[in-house]
Amino acid sequence: MQRSGIITFTTDFGHKGPFAAVMKGVVLGRFPAARVVDLAHDIPAQWPPEAGFWVMRAYSYFPAGTVHVAIVDPGVGTERRILAVDYDGHVFIAPDNGLLGWLLDRAEGAAVYHLDADKLETLGIREPSATFHGRDIFAPVAAEIAAGRVTPADVGTPTQDWVPAWLDEPDVGSGRVSGSIVTVDTFGNLISNIDSELIETFEQPVIHIAGHNLDMKYTYGRAQPGDYLALINSFDVVEVARAEGNAAEGLGLERGAPLTVTDG
Repeated sequence: MQRSGIITFTTDFGHKGPFAAVMKGVVLGRFPAARVVDLAHDIPAQWPPEAGFWVMRAYSYFPAGTVHVAIVDPGVGTERRILAVDYDGHVFIAPDNGLLGWLLDRAEGAAVYHLDADKLETLGIREPSATFHGRDIFAPVAAEIAAGRVTPADVGTPTQDWVPAWLDEPDVGSGRVSGSIVTVDTFGNLISNIDSELIETFEQPVIHIAGHNLDMKYTYGRAQPGDYLALINSFDVVEVARAEGNAAEGLGLERGAPLTVTDG
């Protein structure tokens, strides 16, 4: 596969401290021509579903041959494994803790590997720290793959065994779809895991959440200031918002909250 030279990083590291920058430094030390893109570093601590959601929704906007590194890793330093996935012309590297569960549920034909410590030694990766595998494993492996010097098959062992996603796929019934809130954005919009295609046959979709029944709007400005609304957002999933306000605070909801869409 032709590599694009691009590496994306998605983490829960935040912007306090040098952690994300150090990973970039490791990448550039091995592959100076790399182009590193910060997808997100504000994933809630220890909440892999959100990282997996954004990687799955965003990767297709990057050129084929991009390497996507996602790290939300409460099990760092334990026996948890690391996945490298070759799928749809892209490579995904993440801890095997459910982060890539949704992607793998949909990734027909994906080649999935667990990184092999013995094979990593051929890249000079030995005795990683117990608390910063992003620097000591993820970044150097991503650099070598992005540079085209190795493939996931060169550094991993094929597997059909991985940790499933933490949140279930939406439950689809006749005229009814139930799902969960995956993430809350900076505006307080509640973003769900319900794809628009799941309700495309609904003549009059109504979103039920926290005791509210919301009709679907085309965009935020179609509601009066302060009103709650539902819409299909730019990532093609159901979102609950508050016009000129914060839906999460107003409804008292967080990630994992349930919602249901019915037809009329």
